[in-house]
Amino acid sequence: MGNARNIAFWVVLFLLILALFNLFSGTGGTMQSTSVSYSEFVQKVENEEVSRVTLDGERVRFRGEDGTDYTTIKPEDAEITQLLIDQGIPVSAESQEQSGFQSFILSLLPFVLLVAIWIYFMNRMQGGGRGGAMGFGKSRAKLLTEKHGRVTFDDVAGIDEAKDELQEIVEFLRNPQKFSRLGGKIPKGALLVGPPGTGKTLLARAIAGEAGVPFFTISGSDFVEMFVGVGASRVRDMFEQAKKNAPCIVFIDEIDAVGRHRGAGYGGGNDEREQTLNQLLVEMDGFEANEGVIIIAATNRKDVLDPALLRPGRFDRQVTVPNPDIKGREKILGVHARKTPLGPDVDLRIIARGTPGFSGADLANLVNEAALMAARVGRRFVTMEDFEQAKDKVMMGAERRSMVLTPDQKEKTAYHEAGHAVVGLALPKCDPVYKATIIPRGGALGMVVSLPEMDRLNWHKSECEQKLAMTMAGKAAEILKYGPEEVSNGPAGDIQQASQLARAMVLRWGMSDKVGNIDYAEAHEGYSGQTPGFSVSAHTKELIEEEVKRFIQEAYDKAFEILTEKKEEWERLAEGLLEYETLTGEEIQRVMRGEPPQSGADEDEPEDKGNAPSVTAIPKTKPKAKPTGGMEPEPT
Repeated sequence: MGNARNIAFWVVLFLLILALFNLFSGTGGTMQSTSVSYSEFVQKVENEEVSRVTLDGERVRFRGEDGTDYTTIKPEDAEITQLLIDQGIPVSAESQEQSGFQSFILSLLPFVLLVAIWIYFMNRMQGGGRGGAMGFGKSRAKLLTEKHGRVTFDDVAGIDEAKDELQEIVEFLRNPQKFSRLGGKIPKGALLVGPPGTGKTLLARAIAGEAGVPFFTISGSDFVEMFVGVGASRVRDMFEQAKKNAPCIVFIDEIDAVGRHRGAGYGGGNDEREQTLNQLLVEMDGFEANEGVIIIAATNRKDVLDPALLRPGRFDRQVTVPNPDIKGREKILGVHARKTPLGPDVDLRIIARGTPGFSGADLANLVNEAALMAARVGRRFVTMEDFEQAKDKVMMGAERRSMVLTPDQKEKTAYHEAGHAVVGLALPKCDPVYKATIIPRGGALGMVVSLPEMDRLNWHKSECEQKLAMTMAGKAAEILKYGPEEVSNGPAGDIQQASQLARAMVLRWGMSDKVGNIDYAEAHEGYSGQTPGFSVSAHTKELIEEEVKRFIQEAYDKAFEILTEKKEEWERLAEGLLEYETLTGEEIQRVMRGEPPQSGADEDEPEDKGNAPSVTAIPKTKPKAKPTGGMEPEPT
């Protein structure tokens, strides 16, 4: 209805401007004509210098023989009509009544336009429209309809507990008597909490598709604007719309943009943000009841939300949406693979087992990348090989085969990555090595990827120490092979990862006996947390840094010791990487034993096995010609 009113206004405004333009253009000849005296006009007539005359009341418009337009005013008692007829000049006359009407319209039209424009903007300021310069205080919540694509709970997989919690809210809306007869009340709100990509927004869309009630959606950032009071006004307007459409659901995505802890701001806009939050708290659970309005919000930063926002009565339920386990990943892969033709060798359970830590969004991206890989080579279905290559691309980045390395750079990268792999295989609590490659991917010259055999829920101190040793093995390998003076900046990424893990062990997890069981993470985070943190003494800071350095140095020494003991296997693996460029975990162990990477059965087969499924589904890479030059990015 509002859109139709806006369209009608602009159509009328356009027609008025067009009419004004026509009136001005119609009198353009008068405005551009030359004014002469009446006696001069009579003289021109007598000299036969006039080709045409138009009588318009007292005004006489005529055109000379040279094509010039003239205007004059005739006296009241002048009789020129007969003179013109005698001279044989064409004469035309215009109605004075019509001319007066046009003059009246011409004078009145600008005022009409101004009044119309003023009424239009006043109407918008008082609520007649929600957009434009005067609609700042109006809610930007959108009513989700069928045209946005219907999503149901059948499209949500891998997060069964969260789905059950929200299905109950939908059942409340469909059949409230089932719960109210026992004294139960419909929840006022539900907060979806979880890391990015786990399906929080997808769950909200499924609720919209299943509930059968109006569903409003808005982002937390839509409440924040440059003008004071706009956020609170938008909150009020949003709840007014919701009450008119009750029962309904309001979904606020990324609520941490507006619901941050009060009193922790560092900018001048903090007061405005607090006003918006205060209004949201009042609307959710204030003096006026919001019967039938359910608030669902999503965030991945629950730690920064204001406690008043999290209490029962506002968000009665806090639904955790974690990364899926192996069964959940298999279900999610099944959902995303519905419209993707799969080859007979594809086993979604094997793919799920090889993707620990993947979120729902990561798995959707994996299926899409596999389909694109298959389409790129002209297949009519997606094979296991496509999934493996897609997983490598998602986890390690796209291959950069066009990047040319010098032989020295390639050799140093091979020994660096071989060091990671050898130490990782030697330490029992390190995750199994999945693949090693010296093909540049992303910003790295080479990479060793380890995957846990099952989902990791916690870390032990011994596991952290062994992971640190595997991380520092790259630098230990470079120093052992080339000496401390020839170490490169390649281990920079390894040092960064090791520092983060060691600091977590000391600052958060209490794994240092000297520092003790104290959480110093707040002092380390500073502005990133909900509090500014607290200062620690210089002695404590020095102690923390000493312990971090000790963990990393002990890990480096352990890696150096293992590489010294297993130098022969390490050398074999480095040579194997230089020859084959990419090796899987099983192939790495064969090469370290002095065996060829392929088994004997594989060696008897034809060399081109692109269409034959294998256990690893990794195509064997032929050795490349020795490059002649290139640039070295920072490997990790």
